[in-house]
Amino acid sequence: MSFIVRRRIILELASSSQFKGHAGGLRLIEVEQGPHGQPWAWWISGIDRALAGAARTAALLEATPDLEALSYYPHLLAWDLAHVPVKKRVTPVVLLDTFEDTADRHRDFERLLQRLVWLLPNVYFVISGRSRLPWADPALHGQLDWTGPAAWPGLADGPGSRQHLIGDLAPEDCDDYLARRLIHGGRPLISPAIRAAITARSHGLPLHLDLAVGRFLEIRRTREPLPQDFDHAFPALLARVLSDLTPEERHLLRSISLLDAFDLDLATQAAGLTNQAPARRLVERPLVTENPYALWPYHLHRAIRADIRTADHGDDRWTDADWQQAATRALAALGNQWATANAAPGISRPLLVACLRQGLRLAREHRLGDLGWLTDAAFAYTDDSVWEPLSPPASAPSQGAVDPGLDTPADALAELLSAITRRQHEHRQRTADRLTAVLDTRLLPAELTELAWYYRAKAHKDLARNDDARTGMQHVADTGGRLAPKALRGLANLARLAGDFPTALAAVPALGWEGRHHRVLGDIHWSHADTGQAVAAFEAGRIEAEQRGAVGERAMLQVRTALALSFADPQRADDELALAHQLLDGVDQRANRLLAHITAGIKDAGTPTVTGRAEQLRADIEAAGLPYLHRFLELALAFHHAVDNDTQALAVTIDRLHALIASGDFAHFTDIAHFMAGLPRSPGSTVRWLDGPDAARTNWRWLVTTRQHLLERGSRP
Repeated sequence: MSFIVRRRIILELASSSQFKGHAGGLRLIEVEQGPHGQPWAWWISGIDRALAGAARTAALLEATPDLEALSYYPHLLAWDLAHVPVKKRVTPVVLLDTFEDTADRHRDFERLLQRLVWLLPNVYFVISGRSRLPWADPALHGQLDWTGPAAWPGLADGPGSRQHLIGDLAPEDCDDYLARRLIHGGRPLISPAIRAAITARSHGLPLHLDLAVGRFLEIRRTREPLPQDFDHAFPALLARVLSDLTPEERHLLRSISLLDAFDLDLATQAAGLTNQAPARRLVERPLVTENPYALWPYHLHRAIRADIRTADHGDDRWTDADWQQAATRALAALGNQWATANAAPGISRPLLVACLRQGLRLAREHRLGDLGWLTDAAFAYTDDSVWEPLSPPASAPSQGAVDPGLDTPADALAELLSAITRRQHEHRQRTADRLTAVLDTRLLPAELTELAWYYRAKAHKDLARNDDARTGMQHVADTGGRLAPKALRGLANLARLAGDFPTALAAVPALGWEGRHHRVLGDIHWSHADTGQAVAAFEAGRIEAEQRGAVGERAMLQVRTALALSFADPQRADDELALAHQLLDGVDQRANRLLAHITAGIKDAGTPTVTGRAEQLRADIEAAGLPYLHRFLELALAFHHAVDNDTQALAVTIDRLHALIASGDFAHFTDIAHFMAGLPRSPGSTVRWLDGPDAARTNWRWLVTTRQHLLERGSRP
């Protein structure tokens, strides 16, 4: 018989005069019969074996049988289990659920349970609860009998940890659980539509599923449940979560619910606390999920985060003013993180974008009037021309439609940055309309208004509305703000597009890095077929961009390097294009990606595939709303036909160019097309070439004849 059953007999005998004083071995007591008909002698012999084999048996029998002494009796059970015959031996499994219910100020009950686990090493314990088991924490020394990683290596953090978060259930597992949870007539009682509604609201949290099942049964008493009955929060779920937390941790939990993700420092600042200890304790709880590879490693469980504003009915729940103050603190905390990174060399672009995403959402949802650091961050975001999305794309709007819900500065800033970013995927007319709507609200401060003016002018330039573009660029330049150098660059480019090269060149020295002086200079030189100086300028600009960590500008200059070389050195241009595509993969620059495809056609001029590829490019340019790129495409075809000596096709291309430059801009492209064929430029041309039209004609004609010689020798273009 098991020793756990014999314990009662031992305790009864421990007080008898026959038993005491015989720790080394028991005398047989003559009684007629024990439990189940076994003679008492058989039972006493078992006690005798226990006293002889289990070293602590005698001490336990001598102790007063109070709760403290009884808590060590599992040692006897462990000894007994170890002596079960091998053929009959099994591993008992003990489940201790909702372990957080053992928590109290002095850990008295937890100490008793820990002894049970420690003294039964041959029993498999499964302990589950809403919090991690902290026994491996050395800080608990003195509160429990065995603490620290040496005592509990399986509970310590690290690869060998035996503590596991169950995690969220997958949608299919949620549906399977709900289908099996209530069965009637062999079929799931909860309909598929209701199961889907519960699953979506639960975000995989098992406790939410259990509460939803209870609600289903409650509603079903009076009527048939509907899916919309389950699209709400459960106060009981949040009450259970909050009941495990200290007041400081509850304050922290509400604060971090405003953040999509956070680290210990961000959570501490957002809560207005002075030390990280509460945040460190909170992130160890299962309600916080960790991704060690993310920029901010922690995020609150989505179900809890979704419910905390609507289902929080505790005595210390926050007022609307409390939530407003918390949003202000969280926004400031994000700004502090970005400002700290911005002050250090090599600012992290992902951190900037992540701070902007969270900051814009906080400012909009809580209608925060002071944009603060968001203004500087907006300029830093636009400065590098990378264009990561700052928010999930909305449903496709109708052509020309604008967002009508702009009634705070934060709304206007979010729409401004969205319009600037989405112009890589929308027609430029849509961009111009959105930016006009932002300007019409008059909600933005002066600096951000300048940003809207500048990018609307860029959109007008892309739409070949160069008069409107000049007006916008001049307005920005006249303000003398932080975008004035870029506006001066825009004006220099517009002078170049109008064929006024001396004016464009004269503007270069004053542009500097902010005005992208190397890019402007390179554009002037390649237009004159001066490949060497153009490539030198573009490469100098690319090196400067790399030194400043401006990956968007670097990609842009790499495309232009390939463009300049594509006319003169197709083999080297091939290598430069490969690098350009590699750099473009990391940024979102639709216009430059299309320009790279046009450059590939110039590189392959004189081969049969160029004309067919041009047709697809026409469609892509039209879809992108970038009509100025049609001029580049026609220039590429003019070069191709000149190399082929196809005078008829070249004449058709020149006619198309004439039609495209009717406004007067890009007029030098028509001159260049004539120069490629060795023809005089069109009568009435107003283009002001740096060294006169004859020098430009000689340079362009030389590029055509050089390509013809390469093709005649069979060299690969």
